[in-house]
Amino acid sequence: MIIQAYNFLASWQLFPEKGEYQSGNRPKSGYYRINASDDKSRLNIEHTWVTLENDAFNATFSIIPDGELHDFENAVLADQFKASIADTSNLEISFYKNDRETLHVLHQITPNGLLKITQTGTAPAGEQFTNIEIYHKQMSVLPYAAAVSGAVIRPTEEGMIRHKALTAMEEQTNMQMDQIRRQIELLALQAREIVSRKELSMLIYNARLNFSPVIGQVYYLYEKKTGDHQVSMISPREWGNGSGPFKTFVAKVKLLADHTWVEVE
Repeated sequence: MIIQAYNFLASWQLFPEKGEYQSGNRPKSGYYRINASDDKSRLNIEHTWVTLENDAFNATFSIIPDGELHDFENAVLADQFKASIADTSNLEISFYKNDRETLHVLHQITPNGLLKITQTGTAPAGEQFTNIEIYHKQMSVLPYAAAVSGAVIRPTEEGMIRHKALTAMEEQTNMQMDQIRRQIELLALQAREIVSRKELSMLIYNARLNFSPVIGQVYYLYEKKTGDHQVSMISPREWGNGSGPFKTFVAKVKLLADHTWVEVE
């Protein structure tokens, strides 16, 4: 069973704006972590969230995903629970109080790799509710996660301090990764420009050239009726907006100081 839970074993970060909450308020941020016990018989679930008022809440519990009823460790929330893994994309947990299901939690891995958690249950006032939360997988390993309703919920100052530190760490590392990503994209763009200049330069140096080009000057590349190319000082406009004796106008080009050619507007 634990093998089927492989896709869930990660730290997940909440998308607060993507959730739907019929019970409780939308959290400011949150994390959700699922890992396997050392003996692979249980799944440990830890989640935390921070309210808009900056109050931190934390909940931890363990489940045995064998489809059987088991006593639950926190009698305040439930007497028993039943957990099962239908396949590698669906994990269900039901909590029971006095032989009545009080909360059902469905974990789903979506086709785009997100974690969708749907909670259905009964609010303290007696009305039915459904909460839906969407998480994305953390590349770095964060030690906890979030949900609006769950087991052993308690506000902790330590949790708030840890959450702030981890949030700051995530922001800094994500910013650094974004900077590196932009640098890589810039280098890739520069590499493509160099390849483009090289290809154009090879075309021009294989073309017919009846004069010695000057660095920084603009010239005009034409294709001849034979399929060969020729560089000319005469622009299409001077040919009467045509290609003159050539088959077609190819590009307006300029010779750079490194003796490569670049196309110009």
